[in-house]
Amino acid sequence: MKTLNEYLTEAEQNHGHMCPGQVLGVRMAMAGCQAVGITEPKGSKRLIVFVEIDRCAADAITTVTGCRLGKRTLKFRDFGKLAATFLNTETGEAVRLVALESSRELARQIFAHLSTKKEQQLTAYKTLPDLCLFRGERVQVSVPEADRPGHPLARVACDRCGEGINDGREVRDADSVLCRACAGAAYYEVLEQVTLDSDEITRTEAVHAEQAYPGFAPTTFAVNPPERLCGARNGI
Repeated sequence: MKTLNEYLTEAEQNHGHMCPGQVLGVRMAMAGCQAVGITEPKGSKRLIVFVEIDRCAADAITTVTGCRLGKRTLKFRDFGKLAATFLNTETGEAVRLVALESSRELARQIFAHLSTKKEQQLTAYKTLPDLCLFRGERVQVSVPEADRPGHPLARVACDRCGEGINDGREVRDADSVLCRACAGAAYYEVLEQVTLDSDEITRTEAVHAEQAYPGFAPTTFAVNPPERLCGARNGI
């Protein structure tokens, strides 16, 4: 595992700035990984992390652990808490850490000579021991096979919109298979269909085809333009 300062430098580069949340996230990730016996988190395939907030600390945790949504090793639970659970999938050991509210006041008291709250918290979170920053608890976490890293275990299409659905996220009843959006859980409202630039698609596809298959004739797309091949199916 790298040093605190090394991780902080990397976290600032990844996130774009340094702030108290970044420091707490780095410290939390270092402590959480150590607590479940993982000393080289980025090189480990045994670590899954659940984060409970979508703010600065989440990026810092990703910096230390290497866990990411696209790798299915980072799980987001929108609890609004500066907390995270670190799961060693090999041993089943899991530890949840949550930032203590009292650390804010402690930073103000100990580093009152610093002029701003940000400076006070940055210094405190870099120097205070873990027990002054976090509360830890051993927990049990169940991760279904469909939520673990690896190839999709299943894929179906929604009976209403036709879009593909991976890993059992569909909603089934006696007569249909629906995606969650069509079943009433959409986070968006469709206003209109968007027509993509077919000329740009034609040029791009022709270049890709030529690179993949030397000698390929771009006129293929003049005879069968992309909108003819896929536009009707996609409704655009």
